[in-house]
Amino acid sequence: MNTFRKLSINMLAASVMAVLGGSAMAADIHTALSDSKAWADLNLRYEAVDQDNALEDASALTLRTRLGFSSGSVNGFSFTAEVEDSRIVLGQDEFSVGPTGFNLGEYSVIADPETTEVDQAFIQYKTDKFTAKVGRQVITLDDHRFVGHVGWRQDRQTFDAVSAKYAATDNLALFYSYLYKRNRIFAEAADLDSKDHILHATYTSKIGKFVAYAYLLEVDNDTDNALDTYGVSYDGKMKGDSVNWAYGAEFATQSSEAGAGETATDFDASYLNAYLAATFSGVTAKVDYEVLGSDDGLYGFATPLATLHKFNGWTDQFLGTPAQGLQDLKFSLSGGLAGGKWLLAYHDFSADDSSNGVDDFGSEFNVQYTKKFAGKYNFGIKYGTYDAGDIKVDANRFWMWVGTRF
Repeated sequence: MNTFRKLSINMLAASVMAVLGGSAMAADIHTALSDSKAWADLNLRYEAVDQDNALEDASALTLRTRLGFSSGSVNGFSFTAEVEDSRIVLGQDEFSVGPTGFNLGEYSVIADPETTEVDQAFIQYKTDKFTAKVGRQVITLDDHRFVGHVGWRQDRQTFDAVSAKYAATDNLALFYSYLYKRNRIFAEAADLDSKDHILHATYTSKIGKFVAYAYLLEVDNDTDNALDTYGVSYDGKMKGDSVNWAYGAEFATQSSEAGAGETATDFDASYLNAYLAATFSGVTAKVDYEVLGSDDGLYGFATPLATLHKFNGWTDQFLGTPAQGLQDLKFSLSGGLAGGKWLLAYHDFSADDSSNGVDDFGSEFNVQYTKKFAGKYNFGIKYGTYDAGDIKVDANRFWMWVGTRF
């Protein structure tokens, strides 16, 4: 039986090599397989939430596992496949995941559903200056404010897409992607078919990085809808004798159209961000002012493809921009301690367009400590506490996690 099996395998290998073009192609395939790599990425996390409302306090202990494989290259072509799994551990399942219906309306939300799904599966073609991908893939741009992978959640966001990146010069990089499905963070319960066009250009010079972009989004649901955003940004750095500076600004405009006839809506809003950071004696102090604008208190600037948890406070009060818009004045301090990294941040929230007595959106304090240990392990602990204003309720969130990749 073993002899027959070996003979069958050898015959199959010989046939494949012949079909692919003989010894030269066989050598390329052997090299590609030799250059292949596999990986595993695990993250065990505890999360707890309490809010000043009728919902029960939530707690979750979940383990996220990613298993991936990436082939070497044959004439510029390669492929990558990755499976993602998230499981509840030790029965710690007192939380709700709205889109999936899990414990709906009983506990506060912790958006980590149990799931097993294909996280990535794409074919890539790459040369010195050009890279193209077809299939399910991770796409992130800039600081994830408009396009991100929502990697904080156990089931991260990916896209079914065709994408291309071209390094036109040493300083200029161009990126385009057509997204035909948004694989969101709620297993498959809230995935969306789409017709999204992502255009992005980066120019790096001696004085900093300049970015221009257009994100033309459309949900493919047989209704008239469009969310078009055009923007520019600049980021710069300057070294001093005792203080290093970082600074930047970004501006974007957005139009949102939905529906037809008498029920049609058409809104316009703008986005603004400006920051200044100073690093001295191993500590970075930063002030960041962000405005997600409003259209007369009826519509708030939206970033549906973003890694939203990264912005506007970790208690996730503003994953959707209020109709009055949002102004977020943030102060932060960060540095190193005991081989790890610490971060303190304070947010002051207010409406961009006050209406109906709604102006004060409250404030939030965040603290985090992360550290790598034993070579390839990472540990983290963080906490966010939100004090409500004219909207929302007081809320607290706590996390502790340990992870590794090999």
